[in-house]
Amino acid sequence: MQRKETSGGKELMCGPPNRTRETKTDILLFFVLLEMDSMVNTMQKKTAELERMAEVLVIGEQLRLRLHEGKVIKDRRHHLRTYPNCFVAKELIDWLMEHREASDRETAIRIMQKLLDHSIIHHVCDEHKDFKDMKLFYRFRKDDGTFPLDNEAKVFMRGQRIFEKLMNTENALLQTREEEGVAFERALVASEFVDWLLQEGEVASREEAEVLGRRLLEHGIIQHVTSQNHFADGELLYQFRMNFRRRRRLLELLTDRCRTIPENQDSPFCLRKQNADRRNTSFLSVSPSKEIKVVSAVRRSSMSAICSSSGYYSSSPILSSSPPVLCNPKSVLKRQVSPEELQTPGGPYVKRTFTIVGDAVGWGFVVRGNKPCHVQAVDPSGPAAAAGMKVCQFVVSVNGLNVLSLDYRTVSNLILTGPRTVVMEVMEEVVL
Repeated sequence: MQRKETSGGKELMCGPPNRTRETKTDILLFFVLLEMDSMVNTMQKKTAELERMAEVLVIGEQLRLRLHEGKVIKDRRHHLRTYPNCFVAKELIDWLMEHREASDRETAIRIMQKLLDHSIIHHVCDEHKDFKDMKLFYRFRKDDGTFPLDNEAKVFMRGQRIFEKLMNTENALLQTREEEGVAFERALVASEFVDWLLQEGEVASREEAEVLGRRLLEHGIIQHVTSQNHFADGELLYQFRMNFRRRRRLLELLTDRCRTIPENQDSPFCLRKQNADRRNTSFLSVSPSKEIKVVSAVRRSSMSAICSSSGYYSSSPILSSSPPVLCNPKSVLKRQVSPEELQTPGGPYVKRTFTIVGDAVGWGFVVRGNKPCHVQAVDPSGPAAAAGMKVCQFVVSVNGLNVLSLDYRTVSNLILTGPRTVVMEVMEEVVL
């Protein structure tokens, strides 16, 4: 407390010196820091909301593919009118109970209501805003073209496409790297990521790439390894925060936030899951032998040294655990065949065409080799096997594009980044 005294008409100040200016500066700094903290909290909350939205979209899409595979979604008639690609609410509740996605009908209804609230599904005539356990027709908006592609959804879908391209291109972009003495798995350098985006034609300039990187970070798709920096075209390290391939359980829709699980990011898009009893099983190209190496709960970065460039990866998408991974580095071919030999008139090869509709896990086959590549493995319970695909067939075209001169990485990328329905032409040897 300051005290004023007068002496000879002059005002004297007693007590501590005047700190009014410093106090004002401190108060100003306090409010600046408070505002910055509020902005950070707002950004974190927004990122969490966007991340949650992305998880809901992934869960919805995985369910849609499973329902198509199980023929739950199909064209239906009511009062002389046909409703394409729809499902009956009551039948779907039965399906969720049968597949143990819900413990009771009430829980199943709550799950589907979440998808309806997020505009993933809707009543075919938009007459019901609630999901009802009745004989009513509902449809996924993605099946009738009414899914609202706002800016947020576009960023999510673009991030998913970039994730898939990176995961299915064997390059040195994603690897174990160090920052400040700490090692981070599957990390990428921002400047190298920008180079890759330019090379792949995802962006037209480095400035556009940096904007894209910032949007991916703001939507919770990527993050700085220590969460201390935004995205910038430089030497900082980033990781994908979201694994689009993890098989989600529908019950995750009812939690406040989707669970973050240490997950094996090698869940296959071509190979499908192993047998549900989780015993060591094999695909048609693999026989139990010394050639098979069993690796439990490992990541692709460490498997690359084991499998080399010709190996393939298999892991179950079951949420609860990571089963063993089978690695078969040896080609199933007895000898390599040239494109010219395949196309020789009167030769011992015949052409076959398959239409393969991918399910929630993939298409059920693996290609290997180059010029031409061949079918290395076929899951006996997968869509490819159902279409008639066999090992040792040579891939001629994918969706009308001739691939005889391409390697398996390029062919796999064409399949993974293309439509769910794949039309493939192959050549197989005629056994006399």
